Amino acid sequence: MKVARPRGVDDLLPDAAGAWQRLDMLARSVCHRFGFHEIRTPVFEHTDLFLRGVGEDTDIVAKEMYTFPDRAGRSLTLRPEGTAGVVRAYLEGGLQAAPQPIKLFYASAPMFRYDRPAVGRYRQFHQTGVEVFGAASPAADAEVITLAHALFAEAGLTQAEVRLNSVGCPTCRPRYRERLLAYYRPHIDNLCADCRVRYERNPLRLLDCKVPSCARLAAGAPTVSEYLCEGCAAHFATLRELLSTADVPFTADPGIVRGLDYYTRTVFEVVSGDAGALCGGGRYDGLVETLGGPSVPAVGFAIGIERLLDALARAGGRAEPGEGPCVFVVCAGEGLLADTLRLTSRLRAAGVSAEFDLLGRGVRAQMKHADRIRARFVMVLGEEEAERRVVAIRDMRTGVQEDVAADAVAEWVKERVSSGV
Repeated sequence: MKVARPRGVDDLLPDAAGAWQRLDMLARSVCHRFGFHEIRTPVFEHTDLFLRGVGEDTDIVAKEMYTFPDRAGRSLTLRPEGTAGVVRAYLEGGLQAAPQPIKLFYASAPMFRYDRPAVGRYRQFHQTGVEVFGAASPAADAEVITLAHALFAEAGLTQAEVRLNSVGCPTCRPRYRERLLAYYRPHIDNLCADCRVRYERNPLRLLDCKVPSCARLAAGAPTVSEYLCEGCAAHFATLRELLSTADVPFTADPGIVRGLDYYTRTVFEVVSGDAGALCGGGRYDGLVETLGGPSVPAVGFAIGIERLLDALARAGGRAEPGEGPCVFVVCAGEGLLADTLRLTSRLRAAGVSAEFDLLGRGVRAQMKHADRIRARFVMVLGEEEAERRVVAIRDMRTGVQEDVAADAVAEWVKERVSSGV
């Protein structure tokens, strides 16, 4: 029987890996520019972390987690999202005692959810996210949203749109909850099975249902903005002012509620056309305390990497292939394999990416292979060149070829690459 990968996971082949690496480097660059520092957390945690942190009534915990007992009988879960693990690390690592705010990011971290596979939705997927601890000001919310906007713009997704809402706080949300229940009460029999459970356990999630009949009901539901307390209303107004000042375009959308229990006040998504939500986040001021720590305000977001790469491909057409080696060394004479390897090793030691033929092909076949793998320069080492202690170097972009002293080839290549010639 042919061996195949499990349903809902994907392979990252070399050309796709190149696009992934470029996006990863961009994300790291933007995060560092904003003063964020990298954190890496385990790929699995104790199940209780997600039960307490994400919420037992969320779809993630109720339906989508990969949970299993270890050999000692302890319940472990492959992480379905990043924030709960970062909060646990913040507390366990003693970061609450360090000067605040603490600004952290994680990059291309694997996540796992047992969901129905679809375009942009996998059972193993990856997220890049940021978290800010210790800042209650709407300036922190503006900081993370501005970072997300910068990342999408620099990635080339200029049509991405920020959608923004406030879901209130424990002071004002109960009043809204009662109003929402009253609105839905006459329609309970028309709700989908999931929404009938949400009605009892987590009414705000009724607004996030994608079932058409439920979505139509949600469109007419009262909005939380009508019930915000003075503090939440002021926070939301200041955030909108700050985003406008930072030239970050946004749309206030009362339908954005997010699917996790820990959100308070600010929630937002970044959407792009048919690709839907590529990024989601918000403020979670009570989560640190829920997980056993002190009362620490916090805000953050996560980006779905597979979804973002798919959106970039749609926006810009077919993805460009990854770069080839800077140099391909052609062995053009019998008995010159050792010299070819020596030259290749010298280039690599000098920081130049270089390859040579491993199949014993003729010169013409080697040249064709160098072109196929998109090498920038080809160095031909033949018996004549070896005798004269030179290497014939061809620029594959221009076709120009010249002889260069064998002990100077690395410097010759690096000079041309750095000068853009």
